[in-house]
Amino acid sequence: MKKGIVIPNLIDGGEQERGRRAGTENVASIVGLGRAIELACADIPGKIAKVTPMRDRIIDALSDIPMCRLNGDRNRRLMGNVNMSFVGAEGEAILLGLDLRGICASSGSACTTGSLDPSHVLLALGLCHEVAHGSLRLTISDWTTEEDVDHIIASVKEVITKTREMSPLWEDIQNGKKKISLGVE
Repeated sequence: MKKGIVIPNLIDGGEQERGRRAGTENVASIVGLGRAIELACADIPGKIAKVTPMRDRIIDALSDIPMCRLNGDRNRRLMGNVNMSFVGAEGEAILLGLDLRGICASSGSACTTGSLDPSHVLLALGLCHEVAHGSLRLTISDWTTEEDVDHIIASVKEVITKTREMSPLWEDIQNGKKKISLGVE
């Protein structure tokens, strides 16, 4: 640290690090983090080769559902990221249905987990509220199996169908009373 620069203590109370930080370092967690980084970075090309086709299979299968859209570029995305919107299916209802089937997912952006509002990112991209509100974000990894992918696809299709059966918006779309554009306005 350059002489003359005053930096406040991170944690007061002890004399470690010349009085800048109190307490003993959590060595077990530091070692654990190091090992986690080693595992995460091991054979990245192999992980990409395994995960990308599974991600694409999910996207392709779910794209068969009427009135849905892929959010983001088809190819330029994280290897394990699937983000789609399903008009006429509320995000919270989708999540509850998937949770009952043992699938962890999100509706919205990662930085607003727990919020019932549609993704502010999708809204900022210009999607209408009805499209953004039916978003589903799935993340898969190299631990995901082909059987998991089969289960995800079947479950999402079933949940979207059941959710839409209860949706007044979906009924209005089916009856021609409401028109929704899937694209960016």
